Amino acid sequence: MLFPPEARDDSPQEPPAPSALSRNPVLMYVLLAVAAVYVIASLYLMFDMRSRLTAMEKKQATLETAQAEMNDRIHATSSEFKQALSSEVGSTKQEIAQRAAELERQQKAAAARLSAEQNQQGKQLAAVNTEVSGVKTEVGAAKTDIQKTQTDLAATNAKLERAIGDLGVQSGLIAHNSSELEMLKRKGERNYYDFTLHKGARTPVSTISLQLKKVDPKKSRFTVNVMADDKTIEKKDRTVGEPLQFYTGRDHLLYEVVVFTAAKDTITGYLATPKGAPTSVTP
Repeated sequence: MLFPPEARDDSPQEPPAPSALSRNPVLMYVLLAVAAVYVIASLYLMFDMRSRLTAMEKKQATLETAQAEMNDRIHATSSEFKQALSSEVGSTKQEIAQRAAELERQQKAAAARLSAEQNQQGKQLAAVNTEVSGVKTEVGAAKTDIQKTQTDLAATNAKLERAIGDLGVQSGLIAHNSSELEMLKRKGERNYYDFTLHKGARTPVSTISLQLKKVDPKKSRFTVNVMADDKTIEKKDRTVGEPLQFYTGRDHLLYEVVVFTAAKDTITGYLATPKGAPTSVTP
């Protein structure tokens, strides 16, 4: 199908009217300048923004690096702290174990010392008990000895006798041997000095001196000189057990010499003096 031809307008047309910008070139330049400034400012802002973003990215990266380093340090510090804490705990446990071992050792040592002291005290107590038993035994023996001595004293007292001396004076108790002489000493009624005379020798006895002149053991007879007060008194041909009496001193005290054994060239006896008589002197 054919379309009909368009109608043609052959009438003359008017030229277009000029715009305001065409009519005002200054305004156009101002607008162009403003657009240029805007573009330049936009470009500057975009560049500055990009610089800031770059700086911020660098700062962020630096912060992230610092954070990572901080994390590493914190992790290292935490590890060191844990290790140190573990070491401290281990040291504390070791010290506690050592202290416990030391206390146990001290306790054992104290127990050993206590046991040793108890053993020592036990030994000492046993020794004391032994000593006490010994003392009891000794006391019992002493009692027995005392009883025996008392018995002997009673027997000896029965044997002791008085006699008339060669001056006709009643003598004290006469001892016939050393045992009876000891008994007289214990009684303490007089002072007694025992002696042994050797023939020819002058022997000091208490405050006097005695000298054996001769002796006949078979007949139990002897002769003796008594030296007292610068005088010599001869007791001639006397018998064993006979009280030989003489007076001496300023107070004229009665002394007695009794001989109870006679052997070859020796006699044994004692001198009896009153309690108030002078004491013995060194010859």
